[in-house]
Amino acid sequence: MKRIVVGIDGSKDALAALRWAVDEARIRAAALEVVHAWLPYPSGNPYSLAMVDPAPFEEAARAVLDEAVDGVDTSGLTEPVQRTLHCGGASAAILEAAAGADLVVVGSRGLGGFRGLLLGSVGQQLVHHAPCPVVVVHADAGRDAR
Repeated sequence: MKRIVVGIDGSKDALAALRWAVDEARIRAAALEVVHAWLPYPSGNPYSLAMVDPAPFEEAARAVLDEAVDGVDTSGLTEPVQRTLHCGGASAAILEAAAGADLVVVGSRGLGGFRGLLLGSVGQQLVHHAPCPVVVVHADAGRDAR
């Protein structure tokens, strides 16, 4: 295994997925790419009439990405973690990054509004469309569960 991609959004499930992916990258001596997508409009509403400067949204997204990666122990990885910030939808961003990857890892549910779902919309898209195996991690699952 040469490359693992993990999608994060700041949710507890995404952070569990990141920890799982770091552990797996360490075990497999694989490169790790962490992807975070952001949208350039308030509240995720592309039909907002207000013209908004996207810079604060990008800065906030960068902070989420950096906080997540900096908050896990990445020692023992074969190379530094690649941090990818993508303006656009999460599914498309992770699928784009998954080209040439050996594994994609995501949390079971993100920050979306449907809390009762066992698998979020991004996970659902990836399971059906990723060009490689997908691991879906639940935050309440044990860290050593494989």
